[in-house]
Amino acid sequence: MVATRAAECAGSVSGGRGRAAVDRCVPCLWLGGRTAWFAGGVNQSGARAPEAPVTAPGAVDASGRSAVLRPPAHRVAPRARLLWAISGLVEMAVLVGGPQVAWLVADRTGAGPHLAVALASGAVAGCYIIGMPLWRYRVHRWEATERAVYTQRGWLHQERRIAPASRVQTVDLRRGPLAQLFGLASVRVTTASAAGPLTIDGLTLADATQLVDRLAAAAEAAGDDAT
Repeated sequence: MVATRAAECAGSVSGGRGRAAVDRCVPCLWLGGRTAWFAGGVNQSGARAPEAPVTAPGAVDASGRSAVLRPPAHRVAPRARLLWAISGLVEMAVLVGGPQVAWLVADRTGAGPHLAVALASGAVAGCYIIGMPLWRYRVHRWEATERAVYTQRGWLHQERRIAPASRVQTVDLRRGPLAQLFGLASVRVTTASAAGPLTIDGLTLADATQLVDRLAAAAEAAGDDAT
């Protein structure tokens, strides 16, 4: 029965949709093996699930008890912070530095206003370049088993998603120029869900390759079980 309900919980657990998505997923108390996702439930071995630090307000299980959704188990690679910092530097150079230079060339009335705006925008850009990678590294997490993949990602808007292996359609490994330079990769999981694909950024190439192989095998096994 739990395995049947697992195929129903591919919703996004974020924003206003979070409570409804968690409510639908509460019966799915584990991904597989000994992994328990919700406190108050039991895993496949019959042991009680551990307490989790993140609570989904308003979510209850079948017995009416409060359900708690813990974060995914794994962080992304630490050097993803440097990759995101460089990406942020490029973004700020284009979005902030470019207009500043254009304004300086077009307006030669005096250096005072240009200097004031440059200092203010530089301070904002510096905070973004330093703070954004640290915050994203704190937020971005992932976990995968033979039954499902679970992700947490975001920057200002944060999102948790659970996709059963039975709904996985394609698994792609992607590497941009900067990612190749730092030995990192992203895994993109396309599912039969209107919420769109799941993406796990900042993985080492070895972890990403292993994850792609594992998810592909899990999806194939889930498809065989369904038939």
